[in-house]
Amino acid sequence: MLNIPNAVPRYTILMTRRLLALAFLLSAAAFAQNRVFEMRTYTCAEGRLPDLLKRFREHTIDIFNRHHMESIGYWIPQDPERSKTTLIYIIAHPSREAATKNWQEFANDPEWKKVNAESNANGRIVVKTESVFMDPTDFSKIK
Repeated sequence: MLNIPNAVPRYTILMTRRLLALAFLLSAAAFAQNRVFEMRTYTCAEGRLPDLLKRFREHTIDIFNRHHMESIGYWIPQDPERSKTTLIYIIAHPSREAATKNWQEFANDPEWKKVNAESNANGRIVVKTESVFMDPTDFSKIK
């Protein structure tokens, strides 16, 4: 500690830093608790799942990120029949209202319009879309 009169004690500085860090973490946790998860299931036309996966891998996820849609995970069912035509994924939005805004902006994104038109030039890839908005339980590892 410095021998300067009226100097702030070192433990006060450290404690202030710790309290600020704690406040930041608590506010982040509070914000995270308000987010909403969306599970989407896409059923593809026969033989088109590889095209959908390529579109997600090369374009869609980047466009999601641009529109504040956080990717949580992507899955293919293990069921032999559904594994040929189905993609299931979960994304997170800051709120249900934000989800509506995010999807509107996504649909109007020039890159998305171009990629969607190009990938559907030989027929629609996705023939059915299901969406479920979800809130985590108090014992969920993801909040």
